[in-house]
Amino acid sequence: MSHLLQLLLLLALVITSAKLAGAAASRLGQPAVFGEILAGLVLGPTALDVLGWRAFAPGADGPSLMAIVQDLADVGVVLLMFVAGLETDLAELRRVGHVAFWSAAGGVVLPMAGGIAIASAFGLPVFWEGLFVGTILTATSVSISAQTLMELGVLKSREGSTILGAAVIDDVMGIVVLSVVVAFAQATGAVDVARIALVVVRIAIFFAVAWLAGRQFDRIAAWGDALGVSQGLLATVIVVAFLYAWAAELVGGVAAITGSYLAGVLFTRTRFKQRIDAGVHPLTYSVLVPVFFIGIGLRANARALGAQWAFTIALIAIAVLGKIVGCGAVARVLGFSTRESVRVGVGMISRGEVGLIIAGYGLAHGLVGQDIFSASVVVVLATTMMTPPLLRLAFARPRGAAVPVEESIAHASIPIPSPMRDEG
Repeated sequence: MSHLLQLLLLLALVITSAKLAGAAASRLGQPAVFGEILAGLVLGPTALDVLGWRAFAPGADGPSLMAIVQDLADVGVVLLMFVAGLETDLAELRRVGHVAFWSAAGGVVLPMAGGIAIASAFGLPVFWEGLFVGTILTATSVSISAQTLMELGVLKSREGSTILGAAVIDDVMGIVVLSVVVAFAQATGAVDVARIALVVVRIAIFFAVAWLAGRQFDRIAAWGDALGVSQGLLATVIVVAFLYAWAAELVGGVAAITGSYLAGVLFTRTRFKQRIDAGVHPLTYSVLVPVFFIGIGLRANARALGAQWAFTIALIAIAVLGKIVGCGAVARVLGFSTRESVRVGVGMISRGEVGLIIAGYGLAHGLVGQDIFSASVVVVLATTMMTPPLLRLAFARPRGAAVPVEESIAHASIPIPSPMRDEG
């Protein structure tokens, strides 16, 4: 069987598994994304290991199927975060900006300290591996939370806006923390202040230029719409989203998903927002997003942990409690109710691809060993899988409570044009 036929068969299996598992999860009262990630875990090396089957095992001279799937998954998460940006309420995001910033700070400091403490308790060198384990736990992946919040119809709520804002800020803080740790590891004596300062300057330049360029988005979209070609508007918008994702990582040194999310936020201010919404959802949720969620499970191998289970379980506990307490406590102090604060903390639990990026960097540069990397992958997977059901539980209304306006509209019997209906 040719490599192309293998890829087509694998994609058919991945998309079918994602949609069926998502439908099953929805019937059980859980977000569809929970079922999709679980399906990926079953298909991956932890259980069935479908990529090792005869039908999918790539030839010696062919490229790896997993590499192609991962590339498609990366494109999927870039578009997913672009959609999350389009769904963001800018006015609400500005209103909760200070809460988002300090919640993000709390969600960096506490997991970092907890990770160092756990590493020390298990005999790891605190100043190297321990410090890097703490860095891995600081990361937050907004993609899983964003998808779940959209499914629940609460993305534009006060808590939803805070989670999205805090996660983006957390990403920037995480990159700075990573740069500081790497500077410690590479420095012969004192910390390389110049290296750290360069990272901060790059981040500042990217966000400043990206925000200024966003003022021209209405004109750019109008130009694409006037091209007179099929889907000119959508093609133009997607090109901009991809360029922002590219620039975020190459220029700003932050995750590519931060750039695409920012592009989505900026396009909400244009007159084409509704048409962009209607066009980008089918493209994103029919193929690419299912590949992303299934791909998380395909990359994980719980069998590789060996004797690291106790260490891994401790890390998972710190990863969860660090975000709930670190982010939630700050939100509570800054005026959120206890229920709202818990929602913010739960929404920050998922580590997702950001945690994998940091863990992979540490492995590639010799800052952690294969055992710590495997443990980190399981932590990322566990926090990713538990976030959707915990968010649903956190946003569950007390019996007899009024239905929020946004949710009542989302579930109204009147037909409302919305591509969000089949995102499971």
